[in-house]
This record gives sequence, C-alpha cells and structure tokens, in this order.
Amino acid sequence: MAACSVNPFNGSDSEDENENEKEKSAGDGAPGCRSGALSPKTDSQPAALLSGSKTSPSLEAVPGVSEARLSVDAVAAQLLRDQYILTALELHTELLESGRELPRLRDYFSNPGNFEKQGGTPPAVKEQGDRAGSVSTLDSLDFARYSDDGHREADDRVAVLEFELRKAKDTIQALRANLTQAAEREVPSQEKRSFKSSPEIQEPIRPLEKRALNFLVNEYLLKNNYKLSSITFSDENDDQDFELWDDVGLNIPKPPGLLHLYRNGGSRPTFPRSTADIGVGVEAKELLGVSITHETLQEVARIQHAEVVLELQYQVDLLNSEKQSLAEQIKHLQSEIHTLKKSISTSSVVSLGKEELQRSGHFSDRSPQDSQHCLGTREASWPGDIVAHLRQDASLNVDPSPPLHPSAKSKSQNLESHSSTHLDQPNRNLSPAFHKALLSFCRTSIDSRLGSEVSHIASSEESLLLTLGRCLPHIVPNVLLAKREELIPLILSTACLHPEPKERDQLLHILFNLIKRPDDEQRQMILTGCVAFACHVGPTRVEAELLPQCWEQINHKYPERRLLVAESCGVLAPYLLDTIRSSLVLSMLQQMLAEDKSDPVREAVVRSLGIIMGYINDPDKYPQGFELMLLSLSDPSERVVCAAHQVLIPALAAWATKMGTLQSQLLTSLLARIEGLIRESDHGLDEHKLRTLLSALQSLTPPLFAMVLQSAPFTPQADPQDGAPPIEVTRFPRPASLLQDVAVIIGSREKLTVLLQLYDHQLEHEGTTGWASLLWVVNQLLPQLIGIVGRISITSTTCVHEFSRFFWRFCRTFGRIFTNTKVKPQFQEILRLSEENVDVTTGNGVLTKATVPIYATGVLTCYNQEEDRKLLVAFLEDVMMTLSLSHAPLDSLKASFVELGANPAYHELLLTVLWYGVVHTSAHVRCTAARMFELILRGMSEALIDKRVAPALITLCSDPEFSVRISTIPAFGTIMETVTQKELLERVKMQLASFLEDPQYQDQHSLHMEIIGTFGRVGPNAEPRFRDEFVLPHLYKLALANNLQAAKTKRLDIATQLFEAYSALSCCFISEELMVNHFLPGLRCLRNDMELLSPEHEVILTSMIKECEQKVESRSIQEPLGSVSLAASLVSEDAKTKFLSKMGQLTTSGAMLANVFQRKK
Repeated sequence: MAACSVNPFNGSDSEDENENEKEKSAGDGAPGCRSGALSPKTDSQPAALLSGSKTSPSLEAVPGVSEARLSVDAVAAQLLRDQYILTALELHTELLESGRELPRLRDYFSNPGNFEKQGGTPPAVKEQGDRAGSVSTLDSLDFARYSDDGHREADDRVAVLEFELRKAKDTIQALRANLTQAAEREVPSQEKRSFKSSPEIQEPIRPLEKRALNFLVNEYLLKNNYKLSSITFSDENDDQDFELWDDVGLNIPKPPGLLHLYRNGGSRPTFPRSTADIGVGVEAKELLGVSITHETLQEVARIQHAEVVLELQYQVDLLNSEKQSLAEQIKHLQSEIHTLKKSISTSSVVSLGKEELQRSGHFSDRSPQDSQHCLGTREASWPGDIVAHLRQDASLNVDPSPPLHPSAKSKSQNLESHSSTHLDQPNRNLSPAFHKALLSFCRTSIDSRLGSEVSHIASSEESLLLTLGRCLPHIVPNVLLAKREELIPLILSTACLHPEPKERDQLLHILFNLIKRPDDEQRQMILTGCVAFACHVGPTRVEAELLPQCWEQINHKYPERRLLVAESCGVLAPYLLDTIRSSLVLSMLQQMLAEDKSDPVREAVVRSLGIIMGYINDPDKYPQGFELMLLSLSDPSERVVCAAHQVLIPALAAWATKMGTLQSQLLTSLLARIEGLIRESDHGLDEHKLRTLLSALQSLTPPLFAMVLQSAPFTPQADPQDGAPPIEVTRFPRPASLLQDVAVIIGSREKLTVLLQLYDHQLEHEGTTGWASLLWVVNQLLPQLIGIVGRISITSTTCVHEFSRFFWRFCRTFGRIFTNTKVKPQFQEILRLSEENVDVTTGNGVLTKATVPIYATGVLTCYNQEEDRKLLVAFLEDVMMTLSLSHAPLDSLKASFVELGANPAYHELLLTVLWYGVVHTSAHVRCTAARMFELILRGMSEALIDKRVAPALITLCSDPEFSVRISTIPAFGTIMETVTQKELLERVKMQLASFLEDPQYQDQHSLHMEIIGTFGRVGPNAEPRFRDEFVLPHLYKLALANNLQAAKTKRLDIATQLFEAYSALSCCFISEELMVNHFLPGLRCLRNDMELLSPEHEVILTSMIKECEQKVESRSIQEPLGSVSLAASLVSEDAKTKFLSKMGQLTTSGAMLANVFQRKK
C-alpha cells in the first residue's frame, strides 16, 4: 500500500492519488491499487519499462504461464519517492506518446511547487512572474542572469520574455497533445468491444489516423509529381495544413512514408498499440507465485527478443526522420534568434564580450563541461522535449531561445556572420576606437547596395531566395537582349518560391518585360516557363500573379508583346479556374480580337480562344463563343480566318456536341444566317459573308459526321479489332487541321475503322431507322441546303463554287452509300429533266438555277469510278438537250462546264458530252454544243484540241444551219488566242477567212458581229503575226463596208462593235506601216459612222486619231537617229493610260463624254 498511497513530497497528495486511481479504474476498466505490490491481472495496464510505444503478445500467450506485473502507477510512485526525477520524466513522456497519460505524473510535473522546494526561487523571478502573469517553473529559470550586476534590467526583461514565449508555446503544444489524445479516445468502448469480437468488421478510422494518413498520401503525391492530384486532395481537406506535421498532432512522431510502409508492411506482424502490453525487462524470478519451466522461459525469451528487434527497427526509422526534422528546425531557430538579438541592439552585439553573452543565456562561449553541467542541474525538472532539445543544443552549440517572428529577420542581415564566426581580439591593450580605426584601413565597402549584398552571404534557402529577389532587378538590365532568355529559369524559380508577394509581382513583371520585342523562340521559352510556374503554384496564384501581368500589356505598343499576352491566355487556360477562364480571360481575348490591328496578334487570339472553348463549362457563354467565331471568320486577314477553321470552330463544335446542341443550335444558326443572306440578295448579295458562313459550315462537317457515328445504334457494340482493313487514304477530304480529322475526333483510327464498317452495313441493309442524328441530316439539313441552292443566282460564280465545294466535301465525308441513297435522290427529285420543267417565257425553271452546276460539280464528281462518270455524262447531256430544246438560258450549263473545265481530269468527259451535241439531230442542240467549246478550251492540251476539238468544229462549220456555223466563231477565236501550233493556227485562219471572204456570208449581219467581237476579245492576246496580217486588215475592210450600210440599226451595231475592238487593239504595239495603212484608215471610217450615229463616241475617236498621228510623226522624226527615244515611249504609254482611264467613264452618260478630253483651265 505504501507504494500506492504515500507521496514522499507532499502529505496531501495521497488523497489526490487515491482519487486519480479511482477515476482511472472507472474510466479505463483497469484495477486500482491492490493490497499487495503485485497485481495478478494487468492486461489493461501499459508496460512502460521498455518504451511504451511498441506492443507485443503478453506472456499469457505462452501455455502454462500466467502474468503478474507491477502497476505503472506504483512504478511512478517509487520513482518519485526515490527522486529519480529524470527517469520519471521519461516515463511520463513515453506514456504521453502512447496516449496513456498517468495522472500522478501529470500532476507532479505541472505543479511548480515541486521544483521550488528543490532549488528555491530568487526574488527577482517572483517579481518578474507576478509582473508578466506567467507561471515560472524550473524549466523557465535561467540562473545565469541573476548576477550581482544590477544594471542589466533590459537584458533581463528580454530573457524573461523569451522564456515566457517558450513556455506559452509549450503550453499550446500540451493542449494540442491533449486534444490529439482525446480524439484518439473518441471511439466508444462498446464499439471497440464489438470490433474486437468481430474481426471481419473494420474498425472505423480515428480522426488522428485520418489526418496522419492524409498527410502521408499528400506527401506521396508531391514526391511522385502528382501535383494536380495533390492540389485537388488539399482542396478536399481544407481543414488540414499539409505543410506541417505538427498539425496532425503534437508529440506524435512522424511515421515513414507510404512506400516504406508498403515495403515493410508484410515483413513483421503489426499489433494494435492500445490493446496489448509488453513484458520486456521483467526477470523471471520477479514473477511471484508462477511456476515456469526452462523450455517455457526460452520460448518466452525468443518471442520477446524478436519483438524487441522489430520494435527497435521501427524506433530507429522514427528517430532518423525526427532527427532530420529537428536539425532543420534548430537551424531555422538559430537564425531567427540571432536576428532578434541583432535587431534589439546591433552595436551592443558587436561590442559585448564573452561575459555578456554568458549573462544573456548563450552557450557558445562556455566550455562543453560547463554546458553539460548546467544541463545536468536543470534537466531533472524539465519536460522531456525540452531536455532533448537542450542536449542537442549543447552538442551543436546552438542557442535554445524560442523562434521569433519572421519579420525580424529582414531588419538586419549581417547578424549571422557575427554569430557564426567571432573576431579574434588582439592581445594588446587597445582602445575600441583605436581598434576600429585600425580595421577601417581594410579595403571593404558595405555602404553601397552591392557591397551590402556581397557582405551578407546567404546561409539558407530562404535567405538565398531573398537575395535573388533583391539582385535580379539589377542584373536583368545589364544582360544582353539576345541572351536574356537565359534568365527565365532563375526568374521563375525565384518568383515561384519567394515569400513576399510584392517581390514575386516585381519578378513576374520583369519576366514579361524581359525582352523588348521577343521573337517566336523567346516567346516559347517564356510561355514554357509560365506553364511550369502554373503547374507549381496552382490556379489561385496564377490568377493573382500571372494574369495581371497579361492585362497590363494588352495594349502595349509593340505587337510582339501583345502576341505574348494572347499566347499566354491560351497556354494558361488549363491551369485556371473555370470561372476565370469564362470571365476575365475570355473578355481579354474578345477585346484583343475586336481592337488589335496586328494580324499575327489576332491570329494568336483566335487560337487561344479555341483552347479556351475547350475548357469552358458554362453553357451561358456559348452564344458569346458563337459570336466570336463569326467575328474571326469575317476578319480581313486570311491567316486569322485560317486559325478560326483550324482551332476555334472544331473546339466550339466539340463544346456544342457535349451539350447536345451541335445540330439544334450551331448548324441551325448558320443555316438561318445563310437563308437570311439569300433573302436579302435582291438588294445585292454579300458574297464575302456568304462565303464565310459556307466555309464555317464546311468545317463543321467532320464533327457532324463524328457525332452521327458516336450516336449510332451500333456504337455500343463496336469493338476495335487488330485485323480490320485500314481506311482508304482518299476516304475523307484532307482536313484543315488535326482537330478536323474524324479519327482524332473519334479517338483512334482503329475505332473509326470499325465504326465505318458498321456504318456502311447499317446504311446498306437496315437504313436509318432509330438513328435520330442521321435522320436529322437526311430530313432537315439536306432539304434546307438544296432549297438554299435553288435560290442562288446563277451569275454569282463565287457562290456556285463555294456551294459545290461544300457538297463535294459533305458527300465524301458521309460516304458513297449515303451519297447514292440519300443525297442524289433528293437532287434528282427536284431536277426532273424534261422540256416541261423549264419555263420558256421567263427562263426561271429549276434547270436554269444554280442547282444544276452544284449537283453536277459537287455531288456527281465526288466519286470518280466508271459508273459515276457515266452518270455525270448522262446528266450533262440531258441538261444540254433540255435547255436547248426549250430555248432556255444556258447559264446553268455554262457554269457547269466552267467548273468542270477547270479540272483537266474532266476534259475528255466534257468532250464526250459535246460530241453528243455535235451529232444531235436538233440544230439548237448543235448550236449549244458549238458555244460550249469556247468554255473548255482554256487549259486544255494542244494535242487534245488538235485531235478532238478541231475536227468537231470543222464538222459544225459545214452544218447546213447558219446559226450553227456562226456559233463556232468564238471557239475558233479562243484557239487562236491559246494555241501555238502553226498548222492548227493556219487551219483556223483559213476557216475564219472563208467566213469573211465567202460571198454567201456577205450579208450575214450576225456573223460580222460575232467575228468583230471575237477579234476584239482575242486580238490583244493572239499571235502578233495573226493580228497584223489578218485581224487589222479585215477590221479596216469591215469598217469601210459599214460606211455603205443602209440600215441604220445594223450600221450602229457594227460601229459599236468596231469601236470596242479598236479600243482593245489600241493598247497593242502596232508598226508604222500598219498604223498608216490599216489602223488609222479604219478609225477614220469608224469616226464617219459615229458622227452620224453617236457623237459622244466621235469625240473619243477624234482623240484616238490625233494620238496615233502624233505617234507616226514622232517616229518619222526619230528614224534618222536610229531609235525611238525613251521620252517618246513614255509619252506614248502615258497617253495610252489616260485613254483607258477615260474609256472607263463611258458608262456614265453621253452628255458627259464631250467634256472628257477637254483641257483643264
């Protein structure tokens, strides 16, 4: 009983002890003090004789052995009775670490009176304690400061405040430790018993265990570069600080990492630390009343030794990790303590000697024996963590003062050099002033900024960052512009880790202003650094630190800097919060797209907008994205439009597909805008805007087809196979970018191959039943497009070409089967080829519209197999026959021939169609065929012309109908303009001469009109010999004959046609002989006609005649000189230019023509 109830230090403690034992017995289910010194049942008592932190099976696990062990409370009482204070303190610490606090030890070490009885309390301490309101225990006393000198009150107050601060921190740690232990005991005992009785049921995680596991998981993610996962994990556990282990629970040692736990998890058995005790250190002879055999003792010893080895290995790992952590903390605390000392009195620190440092509580000038003695006299009453720190401080010569506020570190940077290295004092009796004057002759300088930086060398990572932050702004301006990108890693690393926001902002400002006009490679380096910075700091700091730098330079005068801003918005998009992407960044890019005048900047803006569209999740921003797409497509720069097709449109289509609005909103909106333009075409069609919308519709075809495949009924069963045949190279049109590649949109080429096979099989055998997305294409999109095509004016060649191109890409994307079964039938239903389908009076039938050339060139040419070519030939023959027999305009047929004739691959096919017309029984069809030859001759090979075209035209020249013969003249003229083969040219020349000289054509007014018009069209581009020997003489003959024409109407028609021909030929070089013999006489004859028929033309002809006569006179004067002077040629060219410019004014009015050539007054 004496061991349980007697307190040798305080007689009244026995009652408190008994009460505490009763509380413990009631709370933990452990027995209190028995009548004997030993207790027969101790499975609920901790065995603290070894370490108290490791558990192992008790001796009850050995058969035939019953355990009897001393009570921990009895051991603690015995230690206190025998004044083994330090041992009791260690026991108390181990019990705290294992979560089993003993009330006797807690009350003893928290009572200051126990320690005041031993050493006494100086009066000064009591006064300081009363004044500061703090509790002074033995661990807060510093006997070195109680000296006979009474003039150190300021230093005493500093020391007292330091120890009070440390005591307050110890109190906070103790309170947090208590909370940690209380959290560990939150699981009710009834639940614990239920989990013990049912091993298959997992015990619920405790708060401390959860925080510890969270810390280890976050540490593992950071070490293995799972930074984004770590950020997400930290956000989901925002109530925990993952940078400080003490936040998990104070006085809890940090376990090894997850990798170490995984590797060693199966190497040794683990036991619950709170459910078993260790019997290590108990001798067999101390177990009273127990009969143990020799073999049993050996088995027990073997088990105990194995457990001890495992426990010691675990403790070594914990201590090694704790040692590293404490070493870093001590180094940090040492720097902070010296900084505070220096901030209090810089001059006093330098002048104080060793005696003053000793009075301030430093151990640096003491001998190791003195330090150990001081520790030995005081550690008996200090808590265990303080004793451990002081022992390490004494061995490392470190000041054990408490850490101070970080702001004190920046007040003085030279303290560390004074504290770490002491100047050797001269052994002469020198006055301080003399010593200082002597050292002044050393050639050092610390007065300047650079001198101060050089004299204070960084001693830690944080001080190095501070030094870089101060020095980089002075280094950058002195580095060559061509090499400044070498500073980017240094600037970014410092900005990333610097503790001061103001310095970080300055460094990032330097980064964006590093190079005055950064080129492409330099911008790439800066952007790469920005991405690395964003990966490291997270979206919050990117928003707060990087985006303001972009906003500041959005209106910079240099386009390279604005280009950097535009590109930065794109590369930083994945690292920003969605709210910032859809608000601030989107607004910045929208402003730059609308206001920036640089084409490369707007191009970069469009690319960044495409990236932003790939990340925005707010559906309310979709209309804004659609408007930005239209704005970029209408940009005057071709490179901006190209960027929109490559990036922005595919990204917007992907967003619309995700929302399910690709068909219902995006495509429908574009079609509605196209229909609106067509309706407004009565006032003039905006062809550029129509081309813009059609190009957008064309870029949306691959995403539309991908969406159709992904929503097909067979898609869930699609399984990519290795043996699937590869996709044909020409299966899809060449995409503008990878984002328009159907394989990229789908995910892989293997998956696309399988889907295409199932797609073709579905269309060929099962149709579109139950396929909503494809039904929308067939029943809504195609009819609407065909209706738009029918309202296009055939004269708008640009619109016809763009629609043909769209349908060609559309049909190639959706495939042959879809084209043959869905597209062609809808066109054929509208183009019912018959004579009744065309209105002869108005000519506004379907065959006269743009539907014919778009169907022929956009649908029928998308595949080039034999059956496709036959279908195209038959369609063109039917159209030519139908239009000719119904006397309808041939504009739609001409447009088809022009579009197809631009591709040499279709020349043979078109000649086949025309030969059908040449041999047709109807003169109207033959006449149409003759006129179509003119449209396809340009770009055709001379061999094909000689072999196929010339015989067909000669055949038509012998046609019994004059209209058919006349229709061949434009084709002959085109041959004279484009062919260089002499034999062919002679044959054409003979045929045209027969038209002009044969008496049967003398009165053919339409033939003369056709020939004169052809001469005016091909004369400037024809061979000079043909122009000089054939065209000019025959024009003079025709002009002379027209003077004798009696019919006024015919005379005016011929005169007007001659005027146009002579105007075109006046730009050519004409020799003096031809000018005198043919050109001037022809002009004079024409002037005679115009004097009577068109006076406004007569004025122009008079001016032309005068100019030609001046040319002839100037040439005759300069002929003796042997050459024509440069001035004369320049005058001639100037006169030609003036004449052509005045000719353009003929479209105004006849009354104004008389004033065209008047001299200005």
